[in-house]
Amino acid sequence: MDTYHILVVEDDPDINRLLCKILTDGGYDCRPAFSGSEAVLWAQQYNYDLVLLDLMLPGLTGEEFIAQMRQKKTMPIIVLSAKAGVADRVNVLKLGADDFIPKPFDNSEVLARVEAQLRRYRQFSGGGGEKQVLTCGDLVLDRESVTVTAGGKPVALTAREFDILALLMSHPKKVFTRGQLYEQVWGGEYFGDDNTVNVHISNLRSKLAKVSGGEYIKTVWGIGFKMNEEAHA
Repeated sequence: MDTYHILVVEDDPDINRLLCKILTDGGYDCRPAFSGSEAVLWAQQYNYDLVLLDLMLPGLTGEEFIAQMRQKKTMPIIVLSAKAGVADRVNVLKLGADDFIPKPFDNSEVLARVEAQLRRYRQFSGGGGEKQVLTCGDLVLDRESVTVTAGGKPVALTAREFDILALLMSHPKKVFTRGQLYEQVWGGEYFGDDNTVNVHISNLRSKLAKVSGGEYIKTVWGIGFKMNEEAHA
């Protein structure tokens, strides 16, 4: 198996060194970056499998870095930040981050979340034995080419959004609770934080609606989400 390459963006040299040590000890290859601008340069030159990102950075903020990356790249971005309020977390998830770890962080949690993100990221582009092309009405998802079309028009999704949609489309009649979605898509234990799932579902819905105007994902009140089988059937 190839080594995973991780970009660690943190302006505090001690924290950056610690994160790189945690990841290197875990078998990953790390590239440190100490500002948002430096991180953009590295990310443009190389394809990283994952980015660990602080928000308060010199040059270019973490939020601006996410916004730039999401124009072209789908690799998982995990935010590490002392700005751990609900509004901050929701904001970075809306921008396109995949996960949020508040500071001060636990070393083993960082490693576990990185492993979970990478596992899902590599699986989402086509795990063995799974149906490669999924359809629901005029919505088509192709795992192999990692593409989604709605009404014949392409929909640009992040890796996490693609993964959520693939899960829902694999079981179109099933209602998934937020906990089930979190545990299957993020690959970690669910601690009752609905914001992460809600924000990603909301982003996914608005992207699909923008392309075709249809409502493909139904909210089942008090339970969770499922595919809307009546949509564009």
